[in-house]
Amino acid sequence: MILQTERLYLRELSQADFDSLCRILQDEETMYAYEGAFSSNEVQEWLDRQISRYQTWGFGLWAVILRATGELIGQCGLTMQPWKEREVLEIGYLFNRAHWHNGYAIEAAEACKAYAFERLKADEVCSIIRDTNAASQRVAVRNGMSIADTWTKHYRGVDMPHDRYVVQR
Repeated sequence: MILQTERLYLRELSQADFDSLCRILQDEETMYAYEGAFSSNEVQEWLDRQISRYQTWGFGLWAVILRATGELIGQCGLTMQPWKEREVLEIGYLFNRAHWHNGYAIEAAEACKAYAFERLKADEVCSIIRDTNAASQRVAVRNGMSIADTWTKHYRGVDMPHDRYVVQR
């Protein structure tokens, strides 16, 4: 276990989480900000990337587990992300649609912010959010972040404006 909150705990993802990740990453509505659901190969690449991040950085997107049931309901964590000419420390979150609107994303994101500042001694952490993703934007604002700048990413053949929400220690 990496982190624990009132209702959740976060741990590293493993290959055993593949099916749970598929329920998130292969859901069209959940993945609207990514221009659609992932194939099974893309889910495996996503999982492999997280495991590689743990080895490289000591952190990545973690499995979010509902303490009451032990169910994997999403992922939230810290990653190094490209932003313009540099890499930035980002809090990312993505939850199973069945668990939206319960406050789990902000609960996990706040814990990740505290981890970034207290354990990693980061001076700043951000969330990079597509301009059409209002729900994630609200989580970032509730996590004390505000828009610092904007950049257009090109992904899956689409130009996607993104805002970088930032909070400093």
